[in-house]
Amino acid sequence: MERQYSFGYEKYDTLSSLPEADRELARAAKKACESAYAPYSNYRVGAAARLQSGKVITGSNQESEVFPAGVCAERSMLFHHQAHYKDDPIEAIAIASVPDDNECYPCGICRQVINDSENRQGSPIRVIMTGRDTATVLDTATKLLPFTFRL
Repeated sequence: MERQYSFGYEKYDTLSSLPEADRELARAAKKACESAYAPYSNYRVGAAARLQSGKVITGSNQESEVFPAGVCAERSMLFHHQAHYKDDPIEAIAIASVPDDNECYPCGICRQVINDSENRQGSPIRVIMTGRDTATVLDTATKLLPFTFRL
């Protein structure tokens, strides 16, 4: 039997039209791009998370000569969160890149890990994916990967 899956999302034609809290998080993600180590792809990615306490944590992609031993920005940040702040749930994450010609969307592995984090904490994570002056926003990570892997 055929079924359909659809979802809504927010689209912002300018970053200045984002709510202030999301705009601040997007700026933190962009700033996190500066700590990326990407000599092979030259594609620097930064991620920032706003925790329930208001604290903002960041991560950036880290490449290795031994591809694929590197780690994406989203996972570096999420694993840091789990190791140090697991009792302070993530409310939202923002993702940015340099170059920023296109909005920065998570890879498949990161989509799964963001979903894992959302499931583990038992509350939705708002996902803000930014480009030079645009953003797409999802109210839950489930919309990134609707058919997520589960044990």
